[in-house]
Order: sequence, then C-alpha cells, then structure tokens
Amino acid sequence: MKKILTLLAVVIMLTIAACQAPAEVLETEAPLVIETEAPEVQEPTEAYPVEEVIDTPAEIEQVTIDYAQNFTLEYHDGYKLLTVTMPWMGATEPLVYALVPAGTSANDDLGSAVVINTPIDGFVSLSSTYLPFLEQIDELESLLAVDTADYIYNSTVRLWSESNMIASVGSGPSIDVEQLIELSPDVIMTSASGSADWDTHPALEQAGLPVVINADYLEQDPLGRAEWGKFLAAFYDKEVEADQIFDGMVSRYEELKALAADQAEKVTVFVNTAYEGTWYMPGSESYAAILLSDAGADYLWSDLEGTGAMPIDFEVVIEKAQDADYWLNVGFASDLASLAAMDSRYADFKAFQTGMVFNNNARTTDMGGIDYYESAVANPDLILSDLIAIFYPELAESHELFYYKQLQ
Repeated sequence: MKKILTLLAVVIMLTIAACQAPAEVLETEAPLVIETEAPEVQEPTEAYPVEEVIDTPAEIEQVTIDYAQNFTLEYHDGYKLLTVTMPWMGATEPLVYALVPAGTSANDDLGSAVVINTPIDGFVSLSSTYLPFLEQIDELESLLAVDTADYIYNSTVRLWSESNMIASVGSGPSIDVEQLIELSPDVIMTSASGSADWDTHPALEQAGLPVVINADYLEQDPLGRAEWGKFLAAFYDKEVEADQIFDGMVSRYEELKALAADQAEKVTVFVNTAYEGTWYMPGSESYAAILLSDAGADYLWSDLEGTGAMPIDFEVVIEKAQDADYWLNVGFASDLASLAAMDSRYADFKAFQTGMVFNNNARTTDMGGIDYYESAVANPDLILSDLIAIFYPELAESHELFYYKQLQ
C-alpha cells in the first residue's frame, strides 16, 4: 500500500508541476520518492545468454578456388596464405604471401613467405588486367600508380593519370624505384617472365618494396583466369565479395556454353594473321581455343597440342582455312581494306569474301588501348556471348557485340 500511495503522490505532484513555471518545479520536494522501495532485479533468463553472445568469436567466411590452377588460398589461425604455384613459365619454386590483419601477428612460423598486412590501402598496378578486378570490389580509388596509362582503356584511370592524381612509374629493370618509395604502396602487383632483362620485380625486391607476382596469364581456362580476381581481392579482405561476383559470372558462362553445345553443324573458324610470312596458331589447350570450343565452333587447328602458339607456313594456312566460315582476331585491322593491304592473299579466304571477319577491337581508345586485353579477362561470359552471337546469331538475337565488331 505504501508503494501505491507513494506513486500516486508522485503522479499528482508531476501533473501539478507540469502546469507551473520551471522555477517552481525546481523548488518542489519529493521525499516520497526517496522512501520508495527499490524494484526487484530479475536475473537474466536462459533465453538471453549475454555471456555467450559476447564471448563467441565471429566466424570467418572462407572462399574456395575452383578453376584456377596456378594459385591457392588457405585460411589459418589469424592469417591467410596465398601461394602462386608457378610464378612464371619454368619457375621451380612457388611464391607465398602471408596476409596478416593489420595490428596483429601470425601465431605460426611463416618461413620465407612475404608478409602483407591487410586490408591494403595503396595499390600499384603494373598491368591493366588488374584494373577490372579493382572495380569489381569497389577499390579502384586505392590505385596509386600504373606502369603507363597510354594504352589503358579505363576512362577513370586515364583521367586520373592526365590530372596527375596517379603516377606512371614504368616497368622492367628501369622502373622508377625512387618514386615508388615515395608513394609507399602496400602492394605493387606485376607479372614475371623469369628473364632479368624484362622483369620488374628484382629491382623492387632489392629496394625492399612490397611486390606481388600475379601469374594469371598462365591460366588457360577462361574461368580459371577470371578467378584471379579472388587473388587480388584477398589483399583487401574482400575475397567473399569477389567470390559472389565470380559465381554469378560462372553461372552465365555455363549457361551460354550449354546453349552452344548441341549444334548439328559446327561453323569452322581460324584466327590471327601472319607475321613476316609465318602464321602463329594457338594450340588446342590455349585460352583462345577453349573459348572457341565453348562457343560451339570447330577450330581448324584444334589438333595442335599445347597452350602456346605454333608457327604455321602461310601456304599451309591458305590450304586448310581457305573455305573456313569465320576469321577472327585479325590484329590491328579496322576494316577489310586495311586487312587486304597487309597482304593481298588475305582476300583469297572465303571468310574475307563473305565478310565474315570479326576483330576484338570494338572498344579502342585514340591511343590504341583495346579493352579486350584489359577488362575481358574478368568477363569471359561477355566474350562467349559475342562469339555465340557471331557463330550462331539465332541463339543470341538480342545480344549486341561488346568486344567484337564485324569488319566492313
């Protein structure tokens, strides 16, 4: 009863006080509130395990590498290991990068692994093929420098270069090491050939700069090459985001591949042009040949073994490909006239005469930068869409060519 009277008194006093001036409110005494008994405190019930919520660590989401053959991603206690199994053709030792969260240290002995603290903030790209992967994970603004912007297709990067917002540091043994030291990037990513006359990384390593070798170009499976987006994203701790983007692309690629798989009559195709009298045709296990096969085409040199380009005499090519339905990837030719000007014998091919010549330079800058050699590595589904639309237009009536164009 004491509690009820007390609370009733408080309510009456507050109601009266609400109609008075603030000064009177301050003068009002409330001794009854002091005498009020404290409410009972209930213990937390099992339905709200406070201690369990606080003490349970967040589970780290992990991704797998399913198509790429040349790098692995492993999750350890407090860090990740990225291993490039073959940094360049003929390399005998892998390169290992330990990705350790900033402000922490790994519990294990990392041996000879290069330690990179993540997530990184400053990135130097010595190949334009890394740029589309930066865009995919919304990290293009971390770009500090490129080798040269002359042949980059990405308009944002070109603008930044023209405005001196990013630097051009060159490549190879003559790379501007002093400028890179001043920029202090977290990662400088480049490729390597194993030749001291051409490679960039020896000079960077000698200067103590954080160089990472990316060997995506050694992947021949288009999906395997595109999966290197996860490699780059891991340095930003964004491989989960990259994995989701990649999975969507794989789904589209597989659907397109299935669409073109059951052609009763396959179109015949050959590629490239001659160089000083010799034609270099990609082997059946090469990136280009796999794309043609996945698009349902009969690549006339599918009997060539290996991943490299094989030298073929011009006369042999004429004999075998003269009646081919399609001719693709004809270098810098922008029209049939410029193609014929390169060698008059090109006009002898049926594909030339029927106008079935397509080049992958539909997206080209004034300086000659070709987007196919930049963003296509991250978008093999778009390449496949183009090829199917070229070979079997009835299967892709709504598709407009993206990387390819028909020579007129």
